[in-house]
Amino acid sequence: MLKSVRLCSGSVRIKHSLNKNEEKFVVRRRKDVQQSLKKLKIPCSENKVPNIALLGSGGGARAMVGLLGSLDQLQKAGLLDCVLYLSGVSGSTWCMASLYQEPDWSTKLETVKDKIVQRLNGPAVSWGDAYAKLSKYCFDKDVFSLTDFWATMIVTIFVKEIDEHTLTKQKNRHKKDPFPIYTAIDKQCNLNKDGDPWFEITPYEAGYSLTGAFVETSNFGSKFENGRKIKNQPEIDMLYLQALCGSAFADMQKNLELIGIFIWKAIKGAIAFVLKTQPKADTEDEGLQVLMDVADMNIMVLKGIDPFDLDESIRTKLDEISGGNFQLTSQMEKLNVADKEAAKLIMRKYTLDICKCLGALLNFRPVHVCLSICECAAYWTWGRKYNFLHNMKDKAVPSALLKSETRDYIDAGLLLNSPYFSVLREERDIDLIISLDFSDGDPFETVRDAAETCRKKNIPFPEVRIPNGHSEKPKDFYVFKGKNAPTVIHIPLFNVVNCGDKLEEWRNKYTTLKGSYSAAMITDLMEVAGKNITNNRVKLLEQIRVAIGQKDPDANMKKFNKRVKLLEKIRAAIGQKDPDANMKKFNEDWESEYKLI
Repeated sequence: MLKSVRLCSGSVRIKHSLNKNEEKFVVRRRKDVQQSLKKLKIPCSENKVPNIALLGSGGGARAMVGLLGSLDQLQKAGLLDCVLYLSGVSGSTWCMASLYQEPDWSTKLETVKDKIVQRLNGPAVSWGDAYAKLSKYCFDKDVFSLTDFWATMIVTIFVKEIDEHTLTKQKNRHKKDPFPIYTAIDKQCNLNKDGDPWFEITPYEAGYSLTGAFVETSNFGSKFENGRKIKNQPEIDMLYLQALCGSAFADMQKNLELIGIFIWKAIKGAIAFVLKTQPKADTEDEGLQVLMDVADMNIMVLKGIDPFDLDESIRTKLDEISGGNFQLTSQMEKLNVADKEAAKLIMRKYTLDICKCLGALLNFRPVHVCLSICECAAYWTWGRKYNFLHNMKDKAVPSALLKSETRDYIDAGLLLNSPYFSVLREERDIDLIISLDFSDGDPFETVRDAAETCRKKNIPFPEVRIPNGHSEKPKDFYVFKGKNAPTVIHIPLFNVVNCGDKLEEWRNKYTTLKGSYSAAMITDLMEVAGKNITNNRVKLLEQIRVAIGQKDPDANMKKFNKRVKLLEKIRAAIGQKDPDANMKKFNEDWESEYKLI
């Protein structure tokens, strides 16, 4: 059934079509792809040029380095210029962010690659620079979350830089590169199993991929009411975007104790840095010491240890800071840590009470930053942004997306560790998907889950059948085909072809939670990832040829005629009420659909 297709006031767009700038890019890029195919001895008419999407999965630094090695070999094989879209999840977006710093990076990839590798082998971002950036995030915008802390204090450890560029500054700088799509998910939609969790961010728009609800990327995070921007917020920069897309620790359902301990220890490190480096009065020093104790208490609860003994020390310090005038509403008693959930709730209330008390007593910017971090950790708030769909009245948008003033966006890998749903939008008309899978664990989980989700949502996708034994010992190239569905090529990073009988050694060497890699590890990983391309160049070319042969030159005309019939039915149904107004609306829709061909 044809959905609502109107352009709403302000910068919100509710429509199942491509952004006009993306449309222009696709037209230009398809001509370049045609020329690239010609160089590969694959002649192809303009209307048969296949739309090819390259996907990079999540996987932390492993995905970042693995994607770089894969792209390097795709470029050397002459295949990168055949790719229309490049989309990533989590660690792959870290690689993408580095690449797209450089205009037309694919034309000078060897130089760009060396520059990235040199940076990854270089010194870490200093604590001073990281804290300065964290403070800027805290004071420059309305909504602060653990994603800001994650970006500055953790992601910088992996990417070795603070990238303050913005996506919108990349407009028109990548005419020779694939169109980039960064992906995340809506946390509330994922937890509540309602609405549309799939979220994408491009240089032009950010929004819900399957719903077709978008806002200009420069306005993502600004405050909206019924489709109109009412308060501007700074555009997210690339460091924050990498943290938003790569925030796997935001999942409260898996390994919460271990993740929580890691976060609170990192928070302690930040507070210790402020204690050591920031000039302050004695009361402010005492306040930061209180927060150190609170962090320790949270760690103890997560470890199953009663933190009651620290309460007296905290109350003594608060008494000194306030001159005896403080009052906590929470009364800390000995906890039954065996009841984990109850203990966590008591600790959360206690933490927030301490933060409220210190916030009232101390007016010191570094203390305010530390308080903000602790509050976000207590609530476990990640990726919070103003909801650009707030209070809109549009039946095409799930009601779950319209009610709340804010939404939380997190790592898409927590739902599906490959960005299939960014390229499965019908209007992107993808013929061939090349999925580079850098995931940990089951090497086929992403493609199987994508197939199952597509089946439930009636999205065309090929059936996925994995041969017996291949989950334990995968090969390096799989092709899945289906009627009226894009062909999917699935390439697991570590396999029996490029790793031989040392498959487990490679997996154990490059675990997801491992810190930054040595120069030798980067070189080795890029080489093993690149082999998946060089070993399969002939097969990739063959699947491109097949995609061209299967592409129906009359498909767009058939699609156009089908939609015209639907529009005519709509016109007939509504024309009696207000013929003039509805005729105008019909003509606008007609013109929009006509541009498809």
